[in-house]
Amino acid sequence: MAPMKWTMWSLALLASGCGYQYYAGPVRPVATQADVVLSVADDGTVTYTRERLEVKLRPMSAAELDRQFQAQSTGQMESTNPYTFTGSAPATTFQEQSRFMVFWLGVKNYAYPKVKIDPSRMVVRANNGREYWSLGFEQLDAYHRAYALGYRGNEYARYQERRDILRRTLYRGDEVFSGQETGGYVVFPALHPDVTDFEVAVDDVVLRFDYANEPTEAVDVRYRFTRDTGRIYGDGRVAINPHDTSSDN
Repeated sequence: MAPMKWTMWSLALLASGCGYQYYAGPVRPVATQADVVLSVADDGTVTYTRERLEVKLRPMSAAELDRQFQAQSTGQMESTNPYTFTGSAPATTFQEQSRFMVFWLGVKNYAYPKVKIDPSRMVVRANNGREYWSLGFEQLDAYHRAYALGYRGNEYARYQERRDILRRTLYRGDEVFSGQETGGYVVFPALHPDVTDFEVAVDDVVLRFDYANEPTEAVDVRYRFTRDTGRIYGDGRVAINPHDTSSDN
């Protein structure tokens, strides 16, 4: 079902006083990460530090992404922001609807001759067993291509603009040489309503290479996040599902 139709159906259901919608709060980092080399900042960024290497991961809300691409985040269905619905599926009072789950990944390398992170190896693993693999440019392009009706006119031009934004802003996975800093977005499918606690696994952060440019030293990093979930009932009640928040204290 198309996003707009789903939202209209949901709002009608709420107005009728029956049924419920799923509620999902914003993604936030767990305050105490599993590894002591991980630190949490006030803006929600989790930073892995090894000597003078920093690998930062920060969850991005739809509102933040709309502000980041303000000029492209207008016109509802005519929006060219590739990361959000941008008004084409208006949110209820209690939640925003996510087209994808997006993280900003930043790398500062002042410790090694070069390091490399392959974003295609990043995966979200939820406590309930669900897994979400990162989406590359080709997969996101195929998703948006479906909206380019007829491949002509204004709709095709908007599709091309979404492609251009993805090319400019996705994390590229290039080698980061000593003294360099880089960053970009890593995109995952939207979480299911039953997911509360999860980790983002960044496997094989390559720190050293041999003479043939083959990796000789790598580390795996685990970033932990959580969110509140529940139900919004037709009378306006919001019931948050209980879950173990001991790791969030």
